[in-house]
Parts: sequence; structure tokens; C-alpha cells
Amino acid sequence: MKLAFEIARRYLYAKKSQNIINLISMISVFGVLTGSMALVIVLSVFNGLHGLMGELYTAFDPDLKIVPTSGKVISLDTLPYHALLENDEILHISETLEHQALLKFRNRKIPGVILGVDSMFNKVSRIDSIIIDGEYALKYKSEYRGVIGKQLADQLAIRLNFVTPLSIYAPRRKGKVNLMTPQSAFRQEYLSPAGFFAVNQAEYDGQYLIMDIAQARKLLEYDDNIVSALAVKGKETADLKKLEKDIQTLLGDRVKVLNQQEQHASFYKVMKVEKLMAYMILSFIIAIAAFNIVANLAMLIYEKKESIFTLKSMGANKQLITRIFMMEGWLISLVGILVGSALGVAIVLIQQQYGIIQFVGGGSYITDAYPVALRAADVLLVIITVAIISALAAWYPVRVIVGKYYSTPGKV
Repeated sequence: MKLAFEIARRYLYAKKSQNIINLISMISVFGVLTGSMALVIVLSVFNGLHGLMGELYTAFDPDLKIVPTSGKVISLDTLPYHALLENDEILHISETLEHQALLKFRNRKIPGVILGVDSMFNKVSRIDSIIIDGEYALKYKSEYRGVIGKQLADQLAIRLNFVTPLSIYAPRRKGKVNLMTPQSAFRQEYLSPAGFFAVNQAEYDGQYLIMDIAQARKLLEYDDNIVSALAVKGKETADLKKLEKDIQTLLGDRVKVLNQQEQHASFYKVMKVEKLMAYMILSFIIAIAAFNIVANLAMLIYEKKESIFTLKSMGANKQLITRIFMMEGWLISLVGILVGSALGVAIVLIQQQYGIIQFVGGGSYITDAYPVALRAADVLLVIITVAIISALAAWYPVRVIVGKYYSTPGKV
């Protein structure tokens, strides 16, 4: 292997009789360089988007969410709730009750989702940090209040200083319905908005109304021990993966414990698929660019056909000569891989630090610059991928061409 490397290195730097060989070598290096750099950048952009969207969700979602395995609600009496409260790794637990409802303000009616929460909700989430107007308040003296998603508030044309309260309707769960008076099939509650929040995600901003859980239970005719989920905030030093397993073991199969990614499993799956597709498409483009190496090696082998005969006369077998030219192709690709990956890393770090490439247009964006996040695993993946593609692209052609000149080195 060392002999093959030394000869290949000499061939790489030796003066060629035809300048076209040097030109093709430069094109080969540039193709691999560009592909490696693009792959590092694109994977980093997906990492940045993944992290940005995750941060938006974490402002609303708790560290862990306990939901019933079947059905929409569960009674706390059926769970070892007091044992859960005594867990030293848990900082806060909030009871929540979520349900579909019809929201009405003046002449506008919009279907939405009410989320009843207790006084601990702002401690298990960062809801205070995403209030863009007003304040986070669910009750003032005897008056019920709530916070509404910004898009939902715009659809209802409701503002904080309006005197008219917001009406909330939900189907009755108990009793009989009088068909002569269809409106009696619904229960009604009122509240005044105390603030608007913005997660910058339509599934929250365009649907959710956060209200006091006591009022939500009254509207939905549930007892005080009924919840649709328990939101858990772990301590700063807590191992959330271990805490998730401990809670699941404690509560049993009646509930599922979801971490933040599992709470939005569909979103994270889509992000992973998109990243995988981008990786595969760019890898295919790199594979096409790598075939320039084949052309370069074919011309180099042709130029060195007399050297092949000399090496054969000195006792070199076909495998050694094939290894020499394979090593030549690998050295050419190595220059492109290392330089391209280094440039990609440098560009990502500059963007990450200074945000040079920004969004254009007059719109309002979550962030001014394109989000990127560099991961060492991605850089290593790029280097391995491009190295394998380059080796595979050159292996079969080099084997065939070397075999031809090794058998009949005197022929052109």
C-alpha cells in the first residue's frame, strides 16, 4: 500500500505531456470540492431550521407531556398522582384540559381549540415569553380571562380593549337535547382576552385559546380530577430521558409519556425525510461530478502505459498497478473533499456567527438570517460519502483500463 501511494503521489505532481490532463484534474477537484461544500452547507441549513422550529415549539410545550393511551381524557384518581408529585427530578406539574370549541365574537364565529390550564402552566412552559400584546392572566378577581393566538384573534377581529366578551360554545355532554331549541345542545361561557401570544406556528396561533382549567371543566362538564394531559417540567439537572422512563414505569400503560419531539412527531419526521432527500440528491450530483475523475484517470493511464510495462517488467502484478491508479484517483478526490468540507464549515460558521445571508423582502420573519447549525457528525458523513462515491466511480473503469494496458502495453 505504501509503494502504491508513493508512486501515485509522484504521478499526481509529475509534469504531464498533455495540458488537458491537468485541466481535467482541476475540473475533477473542483467538482468534488463544490459538491462537498454544498452538502455540508445544506445539511447545516436543515439542522438550523430543525433547531429553530424546535425552539418555537418549546415556548409552548413542556419538557414532558403525559397523555392517555386511549380516549381524550383521564381521571387523576386512576393514577398514582401523589407518587408522581414526590419525584425529586420533577420541578413542576400542570394539569391541562384540551377540547374543540366554537368561538364567537360579535358576528364572527370561528372553530378553535380551548386549552384549560392551571396556575402552574406558565412554570412548565415559556408562555410568558411569547405574549406579544397584553399579559398572561387567566383570572382577575371573579372575572375569567384568557390569552388567544394572534391569528385567531385577527380572525375574530377582537382586541384587548373591547368591552364585549368572547363567547365560547361546546356541545353538552350530559342531559337531553330539546330538538325544538337546538341552541340548548351547547353550553356557553364568556371571558375577556388579557393578551395575545404568537408561537409563529399556525397550528397554535390560528387555533388555541388558553383559559382557566376551572372554567374549561365547567364548560365541558368535567369533574375537578379530569385532565387531558399533565405537563411536566424537569429540574435543570434532570436527565429527561431517564425521567421519561421513570414516569412511564410509575404510571403504567394507561398513559404515554411524550418528550418534546414526540409531541410533534409528524413535524420532526418530515424534517428528517427532507434532510435525507436533500442528502441523497446532492450525493447523486456528487456522483456525476466524480466521473470526471474517471476521464482524468483514463488519460493518465494512457499516458503512463509505458510505465505500466516497466512496472510489469520489474515484477509488479496487475493488482499493484490497479491500486496505484486507484490511489491516484483517491488523492485527486481527497483534495476536493478536504478543501470543500473546510470551505463549507467556514461558510456555515460565518453565517452562524454573523448572519450575513439574510431573508429579503418586506415580510415579517421569525429570524432575520438563514438559520444554520454545524454538526461534526454531518461533516464526517460528507467526507465518508464523497470518499466512497469517488472510489466507486473510479474502481471499475480503472480496473478495466489497467487490465487492457497491462496485457498489451505496447498498443495504443
